[in-house]
Amino acid sequence: MWQLYQFPLCPFSRKIRLLLSEKGVGYELQPEHPWEGRDEFFAMNPAGRTPVLHDPDRGQTLSDSQAICEYFEETVDKYPLINGSAIQRAEIRRLIALFDENFYGDVTEPLLRERMRKRLVTGQSPDARYLRDAMRLAHEHLYYVDYLIDHRPWIAGPTMTLADLAAAAQISVADYLGGIDWTAHEQARSWYLVLKSRPSFRPLLSERMDVIRPPEHYAEVDG
Repeated sequence: MWQLYQFPLCPFSRKIRLLLSEKGVGYELQPEHPWEGRDEFFAMNPAGRTPVLHDPDRGQTLSDSQAICEYFEETVDKYPLINGSAIQRAEIRRLIALFDENFYGDVTEPLLRERMRKRLVTGQSPDARYLRDAMRLAHEHLYYVDYLIDHRPWIAGPTMTLADLAAAAQISVADYLGGIDWTAHEQARSWYLVLKSRPSFRPLLSERMDVIRPPEHYAEVDG
């Protein structure tokens, strides 16, 4: 069976977990804190980042979240998540990159650095300037989600795709860390609540990261 090396607030691991669950692929969680720099982990992924999928029985190792997603899209027929015409697939990949790169860089990474790594790794206090900037940029990204949902049932088109999972994975981590203000984002909030109510999402909502606690609304799925 696949072993997924991850930590609960890794958004890219969350994306993989959502995809695997939607496709019905079994896996076991293996806790991994990349900042600890374990040699065994770097041997599996020299980049030193989660997620990493390893199957010890077959001697197979996969790393990089998008490479992992593409692998399962190519090898598991159930519930294709990069689908449709060539232009539709390009739109799905565009939005995946938007959230994996831009949202992560603008919002998720600063929140993780200030509210998780500083507390758990360096013992420093968070810098309020970076938190304010991250929350301001979160609003800008959510306005774009509002716009997309005004014009489409899901963010990339008529059906749920990997773009929705990538976006929800990033947003869920930001929400856990108190970086999301849903005020004035009813379209984005409604879309996110639908995703949160899916069986694939429930294990994520039940996990907690050491001494860092989420807001009360974090695990709510009924509004």
